[in-house]
Amino acid sequence: MKRTFAGLLASVMVVTAIPFLLTTGTVAEPTVQAALTEDLPVVGSYAELKKLIQSSNQDSYYYATMETSTALPVAAPSTVNKVADTSGGAVRGDFSTTNTQVQGVDEADIVKSDGTYLYQSTQNEVRIIKAYPATEMKVASRISYDNGKFVPQEMYVDDRRLIVIGQADETISYPPGHASKRGIPRYQGMQSVKTMIYDITDKKQPRLIRQLELEGQYMSSRKIGASLYVTANHYMDTYRIMQEKTEVPGPTYKDSVHHNQYQTIPYSEIRYFPDHFRPEYLIVAGVNLDDSKQEMSLNTYLGAGENIYASTKNLYVAVTQNNVQPVAVKQKASSTSLIAPPMESDTTIYRFAMNKGDIRYTGKGSVPGRILNQFSMDENDGYFRIATTSGNMWRDDEHTSKNNLYVLNNKLEVFGKLEGIAPGERIYSVRFMGDRAYMVTFKKVDPLFVLDLKKPSAPSVLGALKIPGYSDYLHPYDENHIIGFGKEAEADKDMAYYQGMKIALFDVSDVTKPKEKFKTVIGDRGTDSELLHNHKALLFSKEKNLLAFPVTVHERTAEQKAKNDMRQYGQFTFQGAYVYQLDLLKGFQLTEQITHLSKEDVAKAGEGWYDSSSNIKRILTIGDTLYTVSDDYVKTQQLSTSKKENILPLTK
Repeated sequence: MKRTFAGLLASVMVVTAIPFLLTTGTVAEPTVQAALTEDLPVVGSYAELKKLIQSSNQDSYYYATMETSTALPVAAPSTVNKVADTSGGAVRGDFSTTNTQVQGVDEADIVKSDGTYLYQSTQNEVRIIKAYPATEMKVASRISYDNGKFVPQEMYVDDRRLIVIGQADETISYPPGHASKRGIPRYQGMQSVKTMIYDITDKKQPRLIRQLELEGQYMSSRKIGASLYVTANHYMDTYRIMQEKTEVPGPTYKDSVHHNQYQTIPYSEIRYFPDHFRPEYLIVAGVNLDDSKQEMSLNTYLGAGENIYASTKNLYVAVTQNNVQPVAVKQKASSTSLIAPPMESDTTIYRFAMNKGDIRYTGKGSVPGRILNQFSMDENDGYFRIATTSGNMWRDDEHTSKNNLYVLNNKLEVFGKLEGIAPGERIYSVRFMGDRAYMVTFKKVDPLFVLDLKKPSAPSVLGALKIPGYSDYLHPYDENHIIGFGKEAEADKDMAYYQGMKIALFDVSDVTKPKEKFKTVIGDRGTDSELLHNHKALLFSKEKNLLAFPVTVHERTAEQKAKNDMRQYGQFTFQGAYVYQLDLLKGFQLTEQITHLSKEDVAKAGEGWYDSSSNIKRILTIGDTLYTVSDDYVKTQQLSTSKKENILPLTK
């Protein structure tokens, strides 16, 4: 029953009457773990690793993970941030860039621009496209990965380099002596996070100059100037470690500038957290791309990461820790006790200092609850702020969900807190902007909370607005206005059902009385956009009054509308870019609906969502030209005249 009910949470919100409770104040709680700035203990040896595995409660860990993630999944798939970066894929010079969380901290994406060229990552190749002027568009070069052993995922671009990050399937070749002494195979397959660095001085002939590899699965990355930071999780096969007589080596890595062969991270360099064991490795790597003589900086821990946040100086890795305390519950119709899943979880934050590619662990803290995504975290004036949801939405007792905000000091100790926001609901989006934070929770209506963070020891609620629907992503418009992207919702007596995609502009000039100044709804139930799950899909320029994003539209037929059934999904009608003019006088004005699908493509789609290589994934600008990018085409038009200029086919 739990799995079935959890599966409905995405579309059906069950309403219960919950009293509203808030607590606020300065805190010094013994349950909150302070940062450990001294060095963490090392595993030391393979024998010690096996002892750590034996002493841990693995069954409880897996039990807790299964129950918690099934009940309420955590979304996946971020300088001191006094003023949030409101550029949103904004104009740098006169071309748009990736929408990032923190100004000065770049995030990898599938499409990048340098003002003349577009760089696009697909499943089997990276394309360098001469994009400006639009009338002369052409593919300058392609970097192909046809062997299937490397799948590009995201990229960075700067003046000289193209950095491609992806997953690779590799075969490790151990030196003969190494293999024979340890009794392990001479060759061994592995999955790794590979970073390919190209010199793109000549766009027609990009030249591979360096490769970095970390064994494991890609989590995320950040780039600050010439400094690149990559995080990976690597699963530990505890069964193999405990059963095999020969030593199982630790994770491997390679830096092509310094090593011809894969290097094994020795257990003497792998650290662990004494109060927690997780059967995975967390690998955090940094490199100065301007200094090829500097080796990759590596930090390896027993543990794992789920989300990251980065300021210009610190990298934070967050992971959910489940409190494994199963409780015996007796049912009325049964004489036997059932074991209920644990009700609570904590979020542990690991902090790393970053400096020109060097990365160093500086501490750890923990707060109650679980976070939603990278936007649940923020650093400002030496304080780390984090928003969490604790408890469970489907309960109506003391274990019901509550939403919280914690302020941690430089030692990652809780310095201030605000707990008990919107009991019975969970966080759908958060945005920190200097001394304020905006939090959206949802169960039947969308409360937008404006939070005051001027006094770090005592955060407080300034105001709240309750309206239908919810926002999955919040983006600053200016100091007094914020844009919400999410879903409209309709409710009956007991339930709420999400409908079409909703865009709203909130006026927070009077922080005690936030208002929904403008709103527009796209399509009906079933309409979706990558923007609701990935902020990088947004193009926003306040200077150009421009707002655009990819969207898949579902609409009800006349017959469906006549039935007036809020639960019914619409039929697929459109995939492409919605382009708006946005200002404070007229609100959202839809100016363009651009698609790369032909009429035949739409006809083939049927009633359901249509997945195609012609789906528009990103929208960019160079000067006054708007570019829409799919795997199959780049299409351009003038913003001022809506004049169609050019269509460039991208498939060979």
